[in-house]
Amino acid sequence: MPRPRLPRILWFLASAVLAPCAPWAAAAAEPAPVTWSVDGVAREGLLVLPAAPPAAGAPVVLVFHGHGGPARNAARSFALHRHWPEAIVVYPQGLNTPGRLTDPEGRRPGWQHAAGEQGDRDLKLVDEILARLRREHRVDERRIHATGHSNGGGFTYLLWAQRGGVFAAFAPSAAGGAALLAARGRLEPRPVLHVAGRADALVTFAAQERTIARVRELNRAGPGEPWALGCTIHPSAVGAPVVTFVHEGGHAFPAAAPPLIARFLREHPRPGSP
Repeated sequence: MPRPRLPRILWFLASAVLAPCAPWAAAAAEPAPVTWSVDGVAREGLLVLPAAPPAAGAPVVLVFHGHGGPARNAARSFALHRHWPEAIVVYPQGLNTPGRLTDPEGRRPGWQHAAGEQGDRDLKLVDEILARLRREHRVDERRIHATGHSNGGGFTYLLWAQRGGVFAAFAPSAAGGAALLAARGRLEPRPVLHVAGRADALVTFAAQERTIARVRELNRAGPGEPWALGCTIHPSAVGAPVVTFVHEGGHAFPAAAPPLIARFLREHPRPGSP
């Protein structure tokens, strides 16, 4: 894939300029605590409802923190409720989970890595979140999306593999795509924006390049062309483009990513949307 290299000062300026100037950045409600019951276990998270939901139903974005990070940190760093105030944005809280790269004892919160782990507690959580939203709010079924960072980004890929028919598009960051291999023969193409840092020492850039190559193959996405600062879009023969946002940083979630994720998700409802 193309590798545009920009000086670090340009990444800083992009972070400062893109977020406040995004046309959809507007005042939004603050995240409020919410709980769900999954197999008798109380699960927690943060929820933001739009002040003026669209008449046709509100888009939904599920945002998954990285291993060890609480939901409130994801709400601060992603802040998708500010970049897409018309959407219902949910920041779920993970439970203590053994990590594949760090925390093998599972002393910190995270997400299941594969189908069947921990009794599929996190896949069931997603099912319950969406079921409750449908009961209590008008949801735009063609605009349900997921994004996440690191372990949360890997769980985003697992959602594609295990719940792909529900979601319109995905935006994983600093993530591997092991879940895609297990479901390779039955995946439906979906638009994907993948955020990757060249200096990532935890989920290496080379490993993420391999994941992106698999995603492009699955989505029949061809050669790239510019999409935004630092971003390349690979148009798809089946309507499932792949966008890569490659930055010069490491494993940390880049401040320039949220407005790009919001733009990408806005632009990619499931086919047939008005």
